[in-house]
Amino acid sequence: MFCYIKMRWQHGKKLVTLENKLKAEMDEHRFRLEKDFEIQCNNFAADMEKLIMKHRGVMDKEAKVMSNEEEKFKQHLQAQQKKELNSFLKSQKREYKLQKEQLKKALNERQSSPRKEEQEWLSKQIENVQHSQAEEKTDLLHHQRQHLGLQCRRFQRNILLGCCNLEQDLVMEELNKRQTQMDVEHATLLRHHESMQELEFRQLNTRQKMRCELIRLQHQAELTNQLEHNKRRERELRRKHAMEVRQQSKSLKSKKLQIKKQFQDTCKIQTRQYKALRKHLRESTPKSERKAVLKRLKEGQTRKLAILAEQCDHSICEMRSTQALRLDEAQKAECQVLKMQLQQELELLNSYHSKIKLQAEAQDDRELRELQQRVSYRRALIEQQIEEEVLTFQNESME
Repeated sequence: MFCYIKMRWQHGKKLVTLENKLKAEMDEHRFRLEKDFEIQCNNFAADMEKLIMKHRGVMDKEAKVMSNEEEKFKQHLQAQQKKELNSFLKSQKREYKLQKEQLKKALNERQSSPRKEEQEWLSKQIENVQHSQAEEKTDLLHHQRQHLGLQCRRFQRNILLGCCNLEQDLVMEELNKRQTQMDVEHATLLRHHESMQELEFRQLNTRQKMRCELIRLQHQAELTNQLEHNKRRERELRRKHAMEVRQQSKSLKSKKLQIKKQFQDTCKIQTRQYKALRKHLRESTPKSERKAVLKRLKEGQTRKLAILAEQCDHSICEMRSTQALRLDEAQKAECQVLKMQLQQELELLNSYHSKIKLQAEAQDDRELRELQQRVSYRRALIEQQIEEEVLTFQNESME
């Protein structure tokens, strides 16, 4: 029993040690996976920050370039318009001189008009020409302003469209980067889930194998102890029977001596009776018949003693056979009872072992189902999280 208790204590200690080892392994594995995922997320965040800063630099650079291009374009248009205006003014000046000369020539051809009227007419015509040129200049300036504004707006629109296209390209690059990172994160989550699942099932298998092996060792020890107990009980019974046989031998010797003593006592009584009868016959029988009578008496005495000796031997033999038969039957009965008792104990032990094995198998099945449920639930949560993140990303992408 001490060895059995020590074995149970050792088995419990082995299970506790195994549980601590598996728990430490699970904690280390979980910490490593979480650390890897955290490092990956930090790297992704740093990459995304670099990309955003790069895009800001590109946009700022593009804005400066476009502003410079717009200023150059505006200056170019203004230079062209200024050149056009100078050319127009020169043309007007030549036309003014030409018209003025033509008016003076026409005035010289008209000799009938007074001098004052001619001067007034010339002044009026020159004033009309100047007014007409001023209006043409005003129209040209207005047209140039409208053209400059239109061209600037067109250039600004082209710049804005280019910036929008560039910004859209950058946004698409950022979204593609985020999509790739999100896909990698989701694949990492699923891979970590598979890794945790594999470790959990492997640890469950290890735990169940250890428990099954300890149960097997315990049952083997119990069965070995039971068989040794059976052998010990059988040896004790055989020793007891051998002792009873030895005790019976002593008892038989005592009873044999008692029967022999009774035989001797009977023989002594018979001898005394024989001597007394012989003395009486010797005294009462005539001398001629005395010898024959004494001879017959002696023969009778001898026959009686032989009969008594035969009865004595018969009694001893019968006593021996009777005692041996009784002892043999009693010992056989004890052997049968012990055999039945030991067989019953062995059957009870085997039944108990079968019950323990069934309970262990049921526990293994229950633990396996519970682990499968936990793994399925965790997988469903991860998939739900992935779907929510994908939906959120799609909404942000559309925005």
